[in-house]
Amino acid sequence: MEQTLTPAKHAASWPAIIAGAFVAVAVTLVLVALGSGIGFASISPWPGRGPSVTSFAITTAIWLIVTQWLSAALGGYIAGRLRTRWLGTHTHEIFFRDTAHGLITWAVATVVIIAVAASSAASGARAGIHAAADATAMGAQAIASQAATPYSVDKLFRSTKADGAGSTDPRTETAHIVANAAATGSVPDADRAYLAEQVAARSGVSQKEAQERVDGFVASVQQAQEKIKADADAARKAAAQASIYLALSMLIGAFIACVSAALGGRLRDEHP
Repeated sequence: MEQTLTPAKHAASWPAIIAGAFVAVAVTLVLVALGSGIGFASISPWPGRGPSVTSFAITTAIWLIVTQWLSAALGGYIAGRLRTRWLGTHTHEIFFRDTAHGLITWAVATVVIIAVAASSAASGARAGIHAAADATAMGAQAIASQAATPYSVDKLFRSTKADGAGSTDPRTETAHIVANAAATGSVPDADRAYLAEQVAARSGVSQKEAQERVDGFVASVQQAQEKIKADADAARKAAAQASIYLALSMLIGAFIACVSAALGGRLRDEHP
């Protein structure tokens, strides 16, 4: 007696999709936690140890790409193996539905992960706002009482005598001049001349040699500032590249989820 095949009522097997999405999310969380542990173990606060900012960003992007691909593959495969059998449906339609199941599984997992990340970021932002408000309240009186910067105060009481009588400690004042140079990007000629006078008076060297010392010191400070800017720019470029690679990896992850779901669905039909 020939068996009658009854088409399935629903084209989408949502229990299988949700199960695959949960598997993808779980795999993502495990791999991200593992990558975070490896990353924290590799970095070091000591100079000359651990990866640079650029290499750390690239390594993080690669790990996120691997995480995306593995989670998408497992989630799509689970969705394909657990979906119901579509009896009386053409093979081409079955293939389309399997790939659609993989894509939907990937999309659901991605939305869940983004929602969790956004919730964590929002909590961190609220904590930061409260901390900033507390810091503002605590420092409001100090800010109101200091209408000028330490650099401006130093200039106000700067002595015209070479021995620096009436001025602040030369090292402290020099630090204020350096801070002002970092904010403005240059050291005024008046500050250079003043520093040269202080160096000559306190070290006993000639005015010319004192001026050379000051010029060398200012040049080293400017070089340090340029290096900081270069490192920040390199980190920015690395972050931009990592974002682009991550977006591309997500698209590839969607494709992998579709292929895995089609493979899982094919095995599902071969073993009823």
